[in-house]
Amino acid sequence: QVQLVESGGGLVQAGGSLRLSCVSSGSISGYDIMAWYRQAPGKERERVATITSDGRTTYADSVKGRFTISRIMAEKTVYLQMSSLKPEDTAVYYCNDISRGAWGQGTQVTVSS
Repeated sequence: QVQLVESGGGLVQAGGSLRLSCVSSGSISGYDIMAWYRQAPGKERERVATITSDGRTTYADSVKGRFTISRIMAEKTVYLQMSSLKPEDTAVYYCNDISRGAWGQGTQVTVSS
């Protein structure tokens, strides 16, 4: 069983930066595809970024050029570096192990204008 724990959320002003972390524990393959999702109040959960074991990445159009997903396989950690944050980035951000269907508990990101 895989457990995912996110951290790094908080309150930041527009234009600022935050780095989210997601640490995996339990039975996990280093080849799992990992992703970050977010869900704003009243909206559906949307996929923000994905990363494969060999470092290939994809991004939602809304965050391209501002967010960067990365991972350290040996530490079983996935990061989401968020820059040039906008108020519309405000949401709960979730880590997801796509390969195993596991989710973290989420971390709140609030961007003030």
